[in-house]
Amino acid sequence: MNRTAILTGVGVIVAGAAFTALVSDRTPPAYSASAQTETREIGQMSDEEFGARVRSYLLENPEVIFEAAAIMEQRQQQMQTANDGDLVAANSAAIFEDGHSWVGGNPDGDITIVEFMDYRCGYCRRAFPEVEELIASDGNIRVITKEFPILGEESVIAARFAIAAQQVLGDEPYKMLHDAMMSYKGDLSVAGLTKLAETLDLASEKITAHMDSDEVSAVIAANRALGDQLQISGTPTFIMQDQIIRGYVPLDGMREIVKDLRG
Repeated sequence: MNRTAILTGVGVIVAGAAFTALVSDRTPPAYSASAQTETREIGQMSDEEFGARVRSYLLENPEVIFEAAAIMEQRQQQMQTANDGDLVAANSAAIFEDGHSWVGGNPDGDITIVEFMDYRCGYCRRAFPEVEELIASDGNIRVITKEFPILGEESVIAARFAIAAQQVLGDEPYKMLHDAMMSYKGDLSVAGLTKLAETLDLASEKITAHMDSDEVSAVIAANRALGDQLQISGTPTFIMQDQIIRGYVPLDGMREIVKDLRG
């Protein structure tokens, strides 16, 4: 820790590297003679003396800790946002133009939303109708769905079933099945999903015959590899232009993000 930066600010003494950023902000460009003298005295303190002085200040001014923590959190978020932008830029083709993910909404929309989802994910199911409402009410958003099964064997079975439907039946049947699966309350087994597909008049035998194909496995592998590159560890995860939104965001929040992106 830089003692000079800590004690030559406006009297703020903060222990720990987490608070260095706050103190640096408060360091004035020039110092008085008394401040310089105090700085020299601080430099001659033992670690025990310095630690005791820091502790005393924090006990007298505990609000400094909360203020510093808030600033540190803000800066960490800014760093994460910048890092996410770099990740999106480096993987842009795989994110937006992979050639296998379902694409809906307005194909010429000025905003693109990519969702990494899992059929067993409760927050994915919660977000589903809200994302649908956002797309429908806006009219100028393109949406891309990436199957990202990470919650166990049933997740993998469901993803394989959906991807197989897209590959053998096409995008429209896939969308029908996907929507039904997002609200499906039954067992995410081959038998359960087969029955669901039959209620939609989809050729379930073609889907099940293709589920374990190399083509389906390749899509799941590509999506998982992309998730690793983007440091995605949970669902839902959204990419909105150059931003990565990790977790569920209510409809109003997503509308605000879209508004900011356009602004």
